[in-house]
Amino acid sequence: MGNKTVGEKLQALRGDTRREVVAAQTGISVSSLCAYENGTRNPSDATKRILAKYYKKTVGELFFNEK
Repeated sequence: MGNKTVGEKLQALRGDTRREVVAAQTGISVSSLCAYENGTRNPSDATKRILAKYYKKTVGELFFNEK
C-alpha cells in the first residue's frame, strides 16, 4: 500500500463494501468509520485491533507502515 495515509488504506481495503456493512460487522459506528477514512479522527488502540483483524492485516501494517 506504499505511502498511503491510514484513511486511504482503510478506504482501499473497504473497496466496494458499504461503510454500513463494515460498521455492522465490526461494531464501529458508521460516523466513526467515516471519520477514520477521512482522516479527521484517529481510532483507539482497541479499534485499531478490530479493523486490523477485520481486514486481515496487522496493526503495524495498517496503521504504522510496517511490512
